[in-house]
Amino acid sequence: MKLLTIVGARPQFIKAAPFSEKFRKVNEEILIHTGQHYDKNMSNIFFEELNIPKPDYQLSIGSGSHGTQTGAMLTEIEKVILKENPDGILVYGDTNSTLAGALAASKLHIPVFHVEAGLRSYNKLMPEEQNRVLTDHISTLLLCPTKTAVENLKSEGLVENVINTGDIMYDVVLRNIDFAETKYNSGAFISELISENLVFDLEVGEKFYLSTIHRAENTDAPNKIIEILQALESLDYKVILPIHPRTRKIINELSMELKNVLLINPVGYLMMLYLTKNAEMVITDSGGLQKEAYFLETPCTTLRDQTEWIETLENGWNVLSSINQNEIIKHVKRDLNCYKHPQPKHFGDGNAAENIANAILEWRA
Repeated sequence: MKLLTIVGARPQFIKAAPFSEKFRKVNEEILIHTGQHYDKNMSNIFFEELNIPKPDYQLSIGSGSHGTQTGAMLTEIEKVILKENPDGILVYGDTNSTLAGALAASKLHIPVFHVEAGLRSYNKLMPEEQNRVLTDHISTLLLCPTKTAVENLKSEGLVENVINTGDIMYDVVLRNIDFAETKYNSGAFISELISENLVFDLEVGEKFYLSTIHRAENTDAPNKIIEILQALESLDYKVILPIHPRTRKIINELSMELKNVLLINPVGYLMMLYLTKNAEMVITDSGGLQKEAYFLETPCTTLRDQTEWIETLENGWNVLSSINQNEIIKHVKRDLNCYKHPQPKHFGDGNAAENIANAILEWRA
């Protein structure tokens, strides 16, 4: 079978690693990198660390408005599909790369296989929500990470070719956490961050929080990013905040003096895995990081009003917080002694990549 896989953003690179390894043993996979994330710390390093095959096509679309970016991807992906004539297209998640790939394939009557189908935040203001809903409704195979995702699709009338495969990100965490712990133990992560970021004020053994902020609903609203940063500045431990260059520019324009918040450049997957595992808590607006924290038994406070990963809210291990300084601090400082970490049973057994590959091959047969 000849499969064309489309990736373009950090979470998709991570998910592609175990699937490509399984699928390529007896099948052909053509990999397209749209270039949605294109600098070294957001792209190349993930291919290097996770041994992802080199892309066969590098579209280098880059950033732009949603319409501009998606339209450019649609045009270029269509050209590749016409040239390669694959048996199917595989897309991951909810990015503009995902929607563009699904649309291009659907209009050319090529089957679309959607990994992470069925996720819903029920917030149509989120571009990701629009992307995932549209992709689901034109997909041939809906490959769901959880039972909740299956039920979400059922409520929309999508019941055929819906399969609960488990979560492929759980596969990746299980196969990389021990290596990450070994690589960055005994303060090695501090040495690397100092070398890459020039200034980094954290001692070996010092407790810390890990935070990420990237959603437009938070970064494009000055009042919200100020509330978040003021909350992080007020916490009892320092906060490591890997930040995208665009968000760093926004923060710099606010002219806030940050002492407790340590701004660093985006880091690779293994470093992020280590930081997530060893943080006192994760404070994020990222869907993927919510899950990784859950898998690694690190408490999480999510800076959003909704989450597509409602399983992580079980037992209060992850909580949603409005963008208000006092509310954020309250949730971060909640008493965790009364909570028992729920096992990641909702997300499968770590064999999602094999389940996805088998589902596609069985459909093809």
